[in-house]
Amino acid sequence: MKQVILKQGREKSILRKHPWVFSGAIQKVNGNPGPGENVEVLTSGGHILGHGAWSPQSQMSVRMWTYTDEIAGPEFFHRKISQAVSSRSSFLSGNLTNNAVRIIHSESDGLPGLTVDQYGDYLVCQFSSAGAEHWKDTVVAILSEIVPCKGIFERSDLSIRKKEGMIESTGLLWGEEPPEFIEIVEDGRKYQVNIRAGHKTGFYLDQRDNRTLVGVSSKDREVLDCFSYTGGFAVAALAGGARHVTLLDSSGPALSQAERNISRNGISDDRYILMEADVFQSLRKFRAENRSFDLIILDPPKFVESRNQIDKGARAYKDINMIALQILRPGGLLFTFSCSGHMEDLLFQKIVADAALDAGRELKILKWLSQAPDHPVAASFPEGKYLKGLMTIV
Repeated sequence: MKQVILKQGREKSILRKHPWVFSGAIQKVNGNPGPGENVEVLTSGGHILGHGAWSPQSQMSVRMWTYTDEIAGPEFFHRKISQAVSSRSSFLSGNLTNNAVRIIHSESDGLPGLTVDQYGDYLVCQFSSAGAEHWKDTVVAILSEIVPCKGIFERSDLSIRKKEGMIESTGLLWGEEPPEFIEIVEDGRKYQVNIRAGHKTGFYLDQRDNRTLVGVSSKDREVLDCFSYTGGFAVAALAGGARHVTLLDSSGPALSQAERNISRNGISDDRYILMEADVFQSLRKFRAENRSFDLIILDPPKFVESRNQIDKGARAYKDINMIALQILRPGGLLFTFSCSGHMEDLLFQKIVADAALDAGRELKILKWLSQAPDHPVAASFPEGKYLKGLMTIV
């Protein structure tokens, strides 16, 4: 067995069952393992800590599969995948109100680098680590066996693969080619998803519960949906009885898809408007025109990609929240989010609070928001919690 021996005292995180071993913690590597191969991880004194996947080109040199004598293999993956799928039983396609769900959430399901989402009759996989890539054929065979589906599609078009020494990869892995659009149902709402080209694996499944909350909060309100993408929040707001929704996004194709999603839900054209424009500039324009709204949604892309971008990202979050609060009517609701894993919850809360002070508004937090429960967070892996949000009122 090829081995990775840690420096003295660097085993503490693994003893707490954290799955990452960085290159700086490694004293010695025995056996010249290849990318994704199993390695035995030992303390400097020779005590076995478990087994993981070797990634020679990444600063994250090992991702742990097990913390025992068990070596990852077909039986290991069958058990872990079965456990992950079983834990989502209340979300799976047999549920008439929900046929789109994340069935494997990488490290939080004990399968580092592997993400699998189900959209109706199709599965979409992302292999973001050398270890997950090494076991790709095994994973696909197991998924096709235990999850009823027509096809399994790969969306490993991820920049992180370059850090692992891999190129981006997309395409059919098993079964039938997916259609251009797959219709999903989420709490009674209908959406068409393009798994070949949509963001992430095609849709932001992590916002499911937050969309539903926006829906029940929107009745008789005029809503502004910023960074609306394909209309996830907008459809929820309209289905929930919003008087009118403005969808604001810089992508014309995304807005076109949003319009199709709205139409699929039988919503009349006079209840919404599409605006293809820069969100920051548009919010300033609304402020200059004294335009206001009853409910505003801020769900921007990542403003913080790494720790050295936190200050820059914090300024962007503060700016956009400040302007949104300035155009929110008294008694209005602001739903504001950050999907940046490096942005900590308390820092995000402080940024929003500072934005309220600068906007001259008194703000109350009604609810702390996070990702849907099919995106679990392992207690030993807090990094699995990346989505944070606030439901607030002025």
